[in-house]
Amino acid sequence: MQFDQLISEMRRLALLAGDEIMKIYGAEDFEVRSKSDASPVTEADEAADALISAGLRAAFPSVPLVTEEQAATHGQSLSTFLIVDPLDGTKEFVQRRGDFTVNIAYVENGVPRFGVVYAPAKDRLFYTLAEGGAVEEKAPFGPQPGETVAIGVNSMPDNRALMVVASKSHRDAATDEYIARYGVRDMTSAGSSLKFCLVATGEADLYPRLGRTMEWDTAAGDAVLRGAGGKVVRFDDHTDLTYGKPGFENPFFIAFAPGVLLAKD
Repeated sequence: MQFDQLISEMRRLALLAGDEIMKIYGAEDFEVRSKSDASPVTEADEAADALISAGLRAAFPSVPLVTEEQAATHGQSLSTFLIVDPLDGTKEFVQRRGDFTVNIAYVENGVPRFGVVYAPAKDRLFYTLAEGGAVEEKAPFGPQPGETVAIGVNSMPDNRALMVVASKSHRDAATDEYIARYGVRDMTSAGSSLKFCLVATGEADLYPRLGRTMEWDTAAGDAVLRGAGGKVVRFDDHTDLTYGKPGFENPFFIAFAPGVLLAKD
């Protein structure tokens, strides 16, 4: 595997998928359907998925692929694979809030090693580098990478005054109760995998998720956050969140800057 090629292709496909998504986002109306788990899906999800999955399979035919919109890929047992959420934050997309992302990641031996997170409505693009680390690329985005800025977590968060980011669509009483254990300076909300990226850039210090997520929801943002020096751990025992779990379902988790002193159960 040539990791420079991998990251270049993931970036290219994320941008192309973002273009397709924005064409539909800008339309006066689009169809919204419910999947078997009652979650929404639109033609934008499907168009982005078709483009990304075809591109990844053509470029990396020997690497297994898992993608949210193709149920046939969900029954695999894998430790090294590509994983895609072509439109994370469909509720934000449908409500035209802009907090939706394209997510492509490469998991190696259960660890999300490389990832791309693209928020096309916000002109924000984050990705990991082959040599390590993570960057945010500045708009406008072209076929070749433009200006990039290295990103990193807040290295010395003040545990008496943390910035916390939580979900826009999935905030609940259990999450609020957990957040109340910390000294919080302020809170912000964001949709999709942008929450990981806000911690990765130091715009937030802590992102707890006490709700159901799947690995395609988190892998790319997790990779970017780890590349920026952050951590993602299970909520129950604070061990590292791993990937390739049965059914690709995550436990509750906490994403944070390592200087944050995690509350104990």
